[in-house]
Amino acid sequence: MLQLLVKRSCGSIRKLAVSGISNEQSIMFIANHAQSLQALRLPRSEIDDSIVAKAVSRLSTITHLDLSYCINIGAKSIELIGKHCKFLTSLRRVMHPLEVINKLSQDDEALAIANTMPLLKHLEIAYLLVETLSILQILKNCKKLELLDVRGCWSVNLDEKLLHQFPNLKVVGPLVVDCYDMSGWENCSDYSGSSGYLAWDFVAGDLDDEDDFDYDPELMGEFWEDQQAVEEVEMWFYDDFSADPGHDWPQSP
Repeated sequence: MLQLLVKRSCGSIRKLAVSGISNEQSIMFIANHAQSLQALRLPRSEIDDSIVAKAVSRLSTITHLDLSYCINIGAKSIELIGKHCKFLTSLRRVMHPLEVINKLSQDDEALAIANTMPLLKHLEIAYLLVETLSILQILKNCKKLELLDVRGCWSVNLDEKLLHQFPNLKVVGPLVVDCYDMSGWENCSDYSGSSGYLAWDFVAGDLDDEDDFDYDPELMGEFWEDQQAVEEVEMWFYDDFSADPGHDWPQSP
């Protein structure tokens, strides 16, 4: 299904979300058809550093990237992505506490972000095992940062005096707030909730709001017949329907 949809886009696909990719062939297929790709989500995919090394040079147009719960990649992949995706403005690298329990530190990933992604505006690294010094390096080098999500990063301590130096920056965390414990949705942050996709949807929508695409089976045939219309289609493809919707944000310990 993924290959069919991507092929029908004739290389003009700009947004793509695929959950749970389990082989190198699928990643390389996406990379080889990424001439116009701007937003790519690959949560819970079984990619590793070697696969990223092979594919990343073909993903240079990416501006928004989601690698949440990809447990087999590390700082090497993050560094390669930063060096090749020079226009990257949004990175989502959210982890689950149980997935990083055996790791001593992921400060090397934070430093790779700081050293190779100076244009970042939105950064989500919830539950990454990072220290305050690594986050300070990100703040120092990523001067355009507007959103920093460090929920669950319990070793990070950013005091108010420090944050006053960054008036355009919104920091979420390290405390994790469960919206379901609150009285009413109006109390929830735009960047919180049981689904971490809220923040991504906000970011991806900024690419071109008027191009948001709602699936309508009756209209699909017309899109495929009209090559001009195909260029405007934004494809969101999911293959992990069994995922637990509450997997994103465990409550604070």
